[in-house]
Amino acid sequence: MIRITYVTITYNAAAVLQRTLDSILQQDYENIVHLIIDGASTDETLTMVDDYIERSNQAGNGHRIQVMSEPDNGIYDAMNKGLRSLDGDYVCFLNAGDFLPAPDTVSKIEERASLAAGDGNMPAVLYGDTDIVDGEGRFLHHRRLAPPEHLSWKSFRQGMLVCHQAFYARTDFAIATPYDMQYRYSADVDWCIRVMKAAEKENVPLLNLKMVVANYTQEGQTTLHHRESLLERYRVMERHYGRFQTFLLHCWFAIRTLIKPNY
Repeated sequence: MIRITYVTITYNAAAVLQRTLDSILQQDYENIVHLIIDGASTDETLTMVDDYIERSNQAGNGHRIQVMSEPDNGIYDAMNKGLRSLDGDYVCFLNAGDFLPAPDTVSKIEERASLAAGDGNMPAVLYGDTDIVDGEGRFLHHRRLAPPEHLSWKSFRQGMLVCHQAFYARTDFAIATPYDMQYRYSADVDWCIRVMKAAEKENVPLLNLKMVVANYTQEGQTTLHHRESLLERYRVMERHYGRFQTFLLHCWFAIRTLIKPNY
């Protein structure tokens, strides 16, 4: 059985964390590891996590939960701590407020990944669709940027076509690709591109799961710091796609955003 690790980053996240924990607790798939990397919360976050562990033990669902709580240097520092604690086959970063769509989500992911790995070459990335929810977890709409049939690192020239929460990286590629701490808001974009570059170099395929695999809460750090995030994402794209091409692409993005918001 494929082992999937979810990494959830928390800091004073009690207002939104419950739906994230519940969505993993309710999964009917056993071989799940849940790493909770907390930044020394002072609210009820850790109390909620303790209750979650107790409920998981009572349910006997086979899930393994690990918790680390200590100060960090921001969300990407916390994510790197998660990478250093990984085992298993795939990792997905499912942050506080985001959640899995249904109790059989992981079972379906595992089934499709196992089928694709039948020849022994496990995909480097499993990716799927995302639904956008509001601050209360209510469905708003399907994410406008949809995953292409065949994803590659070059695909992100058109924007982040796969949401970070819908991007399952094979652990060997993930561990070898830590988040770049020079970025405060867009290291996830850079990370996904570099993971896919490494997969292409090793000639390892990526797999489109063709299903919604994440519900993403719209009010995240990127939304709160929208301008800073856009400027930083521009730097990320220049790094990977070159200055001239990035300039032309962003001229098009500006026109597209005027027509329809980009999220």
